[in-house]
Amino acid sequence: MNKLEFRVEEAARRLDRYIADRCPELSRSEVQRLIKEGLVLVNEAPAKASYGPVPGDWITVYLPQEETLVPEEIPLDILFEDEYLLVINKPAGLVVHPSPGHEAGTLVNALLAHRPDLVRANLDPQRPGIVHRLDRETSGVLVVAATAQVQRALQQQFKSREVEKIYLALVYGRLLPLRAAIEAPIGRDPRDRKKMKVLREGKYARTEYHVREHLAESTFLEATLLTGRTHQLRVHFASIGHPVVGDRVYGPRHQRIDAPRQMLHSWRLRFSHPITKERMEFAAPLPEDFDRVLKALRR
Repeated sequence: MNKLEFRVEEAARRLDRYIADRCPELSRSEVQRLIKEGLVLVNEAPAKASYGPVPGDWITVYLPQEETLVPEEIPLDILFEDEYLLVINKPAGLVVHPSPGHEAGTLVNALLAHRPDLVRANLDPQRPGIVHRLDRETSGVLVVAATAQVQRALQQQFKSREVEKIYLALVYGRLLPLRAAIEAPIGRDPRDRKKMKVLREGKYARTEYHVREHLAESTFLEATLLTGRTHQLRVHFASIGHPVVGDRVYGPRHQRIDAPRQMLHSWRLRFSHPITKERMEFAAPLPEDFDRVLKALRR
């Protein structure tokens, strides 16, 4: 059985909501089920979902062991690989790790077939090597750790904002000014726990962008993530009236531009190699489906 532990820093109204906010991979109903089954402890004692956590509380969540992951021979576009880490160009449509509804056919399944040593590296058994994630429909650069030491070091780099993450995006409308920053806190939407939203009580989030090109009904741009909140780019651009083209969650239900998916691509990633300390930079070329949409708009 896997175990999550964390210390409460700020008071909250309800235990179930607090855990769901801290663990986005768990829905609120899943958290409530775990609480009912006695798998959630506050200060080593069972607690009710309605309990209001206070600063200093220690929360422990026990997660029933999931089925062992199965290696799958799925092609990988590997930009770099050594004994410590891999850098992958993830295609759109590939889920990063197993989750309800996507138990197989993920990047993790492909990694286990390519690097069986991940199983023996004392990594998270359900997400071996995963340091950060990209949405299923987002393509581009992703770094994966091959050892527990490297995974912890890379996660710390992301946490301390030492990793530079630059995306290419196509958004609706004529975005002005040509260069600016969006600084707006993001939290889980209280009306739909599967979505994120700009909220006054949310976590600090900052996106910087500069426009590459104005196109028909749209703007092609570069965006740098200064923080790494869930769905940050999609939420930030939607909040200023310029949702990502093809995004049917935060954008219009009926898309005016024909796009096969959300037009978001993790273009460049810069970080320090945890072992050699070398500053490394990787870029993934714009995928064919994204390029095709741009060419159609230019015509």
